[in-house]
Amino acid sequence: MLTFETGRRFRDCNGNTRRDFLKVGALGTTSLTLSNLMRARTEAVNGRASLPDTSVIWVWLGGGPTHVETFDPKMTAPKEYRSVTGEVSTNLPGVTLGGTFTKMATVADKMAIVRSFAHTNSGHGGGTHWLMTGYDNRNIDNGGLPSRPSMGSIVSRIRGSNHPRTGMPTYVRLGGIGSDGAAFLGSANSPFDPAGQARKNMALTVKHNRLDNRRSLLSGLDNINRQVDSTGLMEGLDAFEQQAFSLVLSRSQRAFELKNEDPRVSALYGGGLGQQMLRARRLVEAGAGFVTVSYGGWDMHGKIEESMRKTSAQLDHAVHALIEDLNQRSMDRNVLVVISGEFGRTPKINKNGGRDHWAPLSTLALSGGGLRMGQVIGESASKVDVPKTTPIRPSDLMATVFQVLGVDPKIQFFNEAGRPVYMLEEGRPIRELV
Repeated sequence: MLTFETGRRFRDCNGNTRRDFLKVGALGTTSLTLSNLMRARTEAVNGRASLPDTSVIWVWLGGGPTHVETFDPKMTAPKEYRSVTGEVSTNLPGVTLGGTFTKMATVADKMAIVRSFAHTNSGHGGGTHWLMTGYDNRNIDNGGLPSRPSMGSIVSRIRGSNHPRTGMPTYVRLGGIGSDGAAFLGSANSPFDPAGQARKNMALTVKHNRLDNRRSLLSGLDNINRQVDSTGLMEGLDAFEQQAFSLVLSRSQRAFELKNEDPRVSALYGGGLGQQMLRARRLVEAGAGFVTVSYGGWDMHGKIEESMRKTSAQLDHAVHALIEDLNQRSMDRNVLVVISGEFGRTPKINKNGGRDHWAPLSTLALSGGGLRMGQVIGESASKVDVPKTTPIRPSDLMATVFQVLGVDPKIQFFNEAGRPVYMLEEGRPIRELV
């Protein structure tokens, strides 16, 4: 029997104080193998043959990007409402973007700009939860925990934690986002973080002839830092270590290393955010189903014109490079790029020359996924404060993502109370896209 001591003391119902142990009984040295440790993953993958081999790259603009200076400059509005960075014409007749997005404007025909995206939670945590999960959670901004699993975790639960052929983790995060975890789906379906400890533990610092023994003992137990919590102990430990082992034992680990990319392609993406976008493309190419790329700095309560010119340059360059690259590789039909943040910004410039939190009209653009691109969807009101046309909600975006990924919109999983719940109770795929 193997016993893991977590170091936490508690008192049982008889009043006895004892250490908290995780015991794994009757496991021989050959029992801790890839297949046994990931039985749940294997069961999930059994139905994978019917799922399309599609992926999502979610570009998250943390802080709440202004919808006006990004995708809806509204230069016909009064001066205090219109874009302070002006506008730039795109390659779609009559369509403009905010004035700092000159490169993105050249690929607008490969994008769908949504100008009627809206919800009602203008809190950073609450807005993020709504976008990541499709559900509002008013307790998040008061210290509450996420109540629903993120889209990426749902995909991981359905497809399995790793791609069955390549070993690539299904759900990968490149920079953390609030509410991007698994909630009641269990830690096995949380995002795999390439900067995290699991992959570092699995670095090939031992010879291949020792790897099987290392794997059978969960990497020797003495060399791996297992920080387990009180819920999902073995499930989470197994899943993350197995994801790492799958990487080590397959070529897909090379996808994380940009040194393996053609230098000419790498140069086209540029530095900073561009390199993260390039890594995301490499990950979906190697079998990842859902990759999040986090790029913050959009909480612009003051000096928004100056802030936009500094922050948007990397986004403009990186998104342009990613869209062009995906299209040149004919990956655009299988990879959906989503660009969003937790909400938009107030339509009227404040006394500090900035914009405050504003969920009633929010930022959203998409590219690829085999959907209908080269269009503007919806319209904002004259003062760019609310949708003029029928609002598109986070649940509609989630339904669109589900359709691209081949997820049954009526799929249910058991919550922490043991009750079956729908992952998507309302919302329809965005009509103009499908």
